[in-house]
Amino acid sequence: MRPLIHPSIEDITVEGILHALSDPVRAAIYAELAISSGATCSNFLKISDRDIPKSTLSQHFRALREAGLIRSERQGVEMRNTTRCAEIEQRFPDLISTIMKAHQLQAAGRVREAKLKKSAGRKAS
Repeated sequence: MRPLIHPSIEDITVEGILHALSDPVRAAIYAELAISSGATCSNFLKISDRDIPKSTLSQHFRALREAGLIRSERQGVEMRNTTRCAEIEQRFPDLISTIMKAHQLQAAGRVREAKLKKSAGRKAS
């Protein structure tokens, strides 16, 4: 088994964080981890009503881990993931909270758009 890479806090960069969170699935995973006390990878097999293959999910977690956003620990056959929010907050104050607020606003807008399209489709029928 390959060792897990967790960069030191000094090696975490804004560019790496932004790149890791530029993918909507990774942003959703991170947002969920940030409000929980941690979760296993299998908790994220379905995100935003989309099924995510295990192999794809592993790649998303690797990107988050290598960017320094999460810490992963093997627990038997599962991988337990927690955020490194407190460490990142010390290095880059308000960065993560600002990104997560923007993510929430964007997600809320998408939900509103979907509801509008759905109601418009019913009226057209």
